[in-house]
Amino acid sequence: MASETIQSLIVLALGFAVAGLLSTAYQAVVSRPASFRALLTGGLSAYAHVPFLVFAAPFLIVRNSMRRQRNERGNPFFVAAATIVAGMWSLISGTGVIVLLHGLGLV
Repeated sequence: MASETIQSLIVLALGFAVAGLLSTAYQAVVSRPASFRALLTGGLSAYAHVPFLVFAAPFLIVRNSMRRQRNERGNPFFVAAATIVAGMWSLISGTGVIVLLHGLGLV
């Protein structure tokens, strides 16, 4: 495999790992799962959740699509499409994490 491919896979995995870590930490702190409903509360609380949701979204998208598939027995195409969207989002957020770590001098 080309080194660019391996680097992209590592960044993708990092994006998913950070998303899972943030979502699990959120659930441990507030005793309820993270969700996109936080944006519907309005006010400063909604704005405060945006940076969190930017990085936690891949995990939330996959979790919600898998839960919907299991409960509603829907079309598996939507699970595949949601997984692709979450993967692309994870690739972008993983790149953001790498840039942040590089900026802090940790990588």
